[in-house]
Amino acid sequence: MTLISALPASDGYLTTGSGSRPSLYAVSELATASFAAVGQELARLIAALNLAPSAPEVSVDHRLASLWYGFSFKPDGWDMPSLWDAIAGDYQAADGWIRLHTNLPRHRAAALKVLGAKPEREAVSEAVKTWAISDLETAIVAEGGVAAAMRSRSDWLDHPQGRAASRDPLIGWTNPRQITLRDRPQATAERPLSGLRVLDLTRVLAGPVSTRTLAGFGAEVLRVDPPGWDEPGVIPDISLGKRCTYLDLKSPAGIEQLQSLLAQADVFVHGYRPGALDALGLTQAKRDELAPNRVEVTLNAYGWQGPWASRRGFDSLVQMSSGIADAGRVWAKSDKPTPLPVQALDHATGYLMAAAILSALAEAASGGSVMQARLSLARTAELLASLAKSETSEDITQAMPADFSDTPENSGWGKGHRLKPALSVGKANMDWPLPASKLGSSQPNWPTSKS
Repeated sequence: MTLISALPASDGYLTTGSGSRPSLYAVSELATASFAAVGQELARLIAALNLAPSAPEVSVDHRLASLWYGFSFKPDGWDMPSLWDAIAGDYQAADGWIRLHTNLPRHRAAALKVLGAKPEREAVSEAVKTWAISDLETAIVAEGGVAAAMRSRSDWLDHPQGRAASRDPLIGWTNPRQITLRDRPQATAERPLSGLRVLDLTRVLAGPVSTRTLAGFGAEVLRVDPPGWDEPGVIPDISLGKRCTYLDLKSPAGIEQLQSLLAQADVFVHGYRPGALDALGLTQAKRDELAPNRVEVTLNAYGWQGPWASRRGFDSLVQMSSGIADAGRVWAKSDKPTPLPVQALDHATGYLMAAAILSALAEAASGGSVMQARLSLARTAELLASLAKSETSEDITQAMPADFSDTPENSGWGKGHRLKPALSVGKANMDWPLPASKLGSSQPNWPTSKS
């Protein structure tokens, strides 16, 4: 048995449904294959745990997988908050295009400080016109903000970070060790992850997608955020099936409680930049001491080697940096950046993270050495660029009423309907007993605390 390192072969799972997200890139093919990767590794785990006589059959609905790469939740009679800050977006500079990501107050403040502009879109637009894109990108990053100049694919592949990201493995495995999985008598072929404790210290999209996926097969996911933190445009979509709590990790009490949670966790998922966990006192050695039998998976934006390995980033920025938005512009015959129709780098990385977790659990259940996995949005971008796009006349642009579950979901914001699951693994169908909930709505403890 080996740990996952690539997408599964298409003949290893069943596919139903048809259509394609309109894009130069194989977005729908990536969606189906990433769901299949989760299914394949879950099937291996089911067999390794003797929950079924053999690895069960994996089936992916291609249309639904494509739709899950967008918003999975449709509110009934109310509107989801906007995903973007008022001044976030693409701007034309003196020599090209640049994207500003200003959803977080500190990132917004950094961009405005560098530009010397009022917090108004028109003022920002005028200020950006006076800059060269590479100079503005560098200045905003140096100020603690996030921005990305639009590069062509060839420019990115010649860039030191582009070369470094392309050398990264799709899923990098490090720190091999033997672990003993905690007994979970409640696990069944129908709910194979029942009782699995997943400590989630990720934000925005990729990491939360991975833990939402695990929750769909029974895992107990506890998400931890700083007091007052919110991501209003995405939380109703990605807090599905989870308990969400606040902890002040700058306080001794908060760190102590986090360590207690980690000590009882089976899986630890985080998206901290290199050195950030060390600053919290959670060094590799400390994590090994607290939770020697954990599976650990992490991600970053631009890859794990190269000059930008510690740079903050988001899906929309990596699309600009890596040439995806520029290639889309040429394909669309547009004079503006043309990104993917969905945040496919985030979603694909999230499902691959979930697959990596399941792969490590299956390896441990079979007596093999388990390693920590790390992924990046930039490496996923290279995967997407390598995939062939199927010819189809049917565009998948939005969900139809038949794509949603008939049973309403009472989320923390109001009623709505969730997309039907895209993946089944034998008797295991994705189901989330806990509706999407607001951040900080749960206590910082595991609902089942017996080890």
